[in-house]
Amino acid sequence: MKQFTEEEKIKILSDLIAIKSVNENEIEVANYLKDLFAQYGIESTIVPVTDTRVNLVAEIGSGKPVIGISGHMDVVSAGDETEWTSDPFTLTERDGKLYGRGTNDMKAGLVNLALVMIELKENNTLANGTVRFMATTGEEVGGAGSKKLYDEGYMEDVEYLWVAEPSHDTIIYSHKGSLNLRITSIGEAAHSSMPDQGYNAINPLMKYLLEMDEKLNGDERKNEVLDKLVMSTTIFNAGNQVNSIPEKAVAEINVRTIPEFDNEEVIALFNTIADTYNQNGANIKVEVTMSLPSVFTSGQSNMVELAKELGKKHLGLDIAVKGSPGVTDASNLLRDKDETFPFMMFGPGETKMAHKTDEYVYKDYYFAFFDIYKELIISLTK
Repeated sequence: MKQFTEEEKIKILSDLIAIKSVNENEIEVANYLKDLFAQYGIESTIVPVTDTRVNLVAEIGSGKPVIGISGHMDVVSAGDETEWTSDPFTLTERDGKLYGRGTNDMKAGLVNLALVMIELKENNTLANGTVRFMATTGEEVGGAGSKKLYDEGYMEDVEYLWVAEPSHDTIIYSHKGSLNLRITSIGEAAHSSMPDQGYNAINPLMKYLLEMDEKLNGDERKNEVLDKLVMSTTIFNAGNQVNSIPEKAVAEINVRTIPEFDNEEVIALFNTIADTYNQNGANIKVEVTMSLPSVFTSGQSNMVELAKELGKKHLGLDIAVKGSPGVTDASNLLRDKDETFPFMMFGPGETKMAHKTDEYVYKDYYFAFFDIYKELIISLTK
């Protein structure tokens, strides 16, 4: 009977933390997991996304129900590594916490999913059904990996999905969408002493951004779980020197969308208002750089109820069930699923720790989620 020891679980997590899959290089993580699966007779498939980035898909079992389990292989930059108490790419234990870039977001969850698959297969524990492991690339920068899996049909027959993002005390069953836009205003350069000889690209763009901010953030539509849409202008670049009229200004915007005010409507509004400005002498172009739709499910499923019970059993916590302003790969994976589809985000770690210096996951929670995931799959496939 195969049963991973705590030491083995720590070693495998340590190996993955040492792979610097910072918005690239996920292929090393994929190859590591592929080799690990192969040791136990589990075939897995590398799914190319770009020339340098891949997903990994593995399956055990057959028939229904088909359970989708997913996590991303990329991590964000460690930033200024001198600010870390220990090397961000060396798993380090202190005071019951496992420190390192990606421990929390989300290699701890990813390792648990993989090891549970192996134990279930090795011990012939899966009575019925199929478990499909989907490790994605590029979640932190646009979700290209999950979109590829959706486009290639890996979600067509899936009946349950959970994403092992960090959220140890809360099951997330719905979340906002995320839309990135780049707005470029083109003008004409001139000396600042003769502004009439040029056209200041900043002026129409500032007015445009303020109008869009008022229209979007002032919109009264509200989702019962996710609340209102939120727009933020987060980057603004223009000009070369102080005594020159800028010929180009560029702003980048992030919009967190809701089903009642979705990505398509927001994009159409940005374009319509830009057209109005352009008819009055401006030259404003709208480019969509990322569009991930919101995920809205009811949260009413046997999977969610089981996960709450198992959370109480293994974590000793009363697990909340909520919506979230954040975004997961479910935006792509659930594109054609309705609100009755059983989905959750639930994993070791804390949402607030994502992307932080001295990122950590509690060791006890890391171990506990292995048992939660294992018992959940067994219960859903009885």
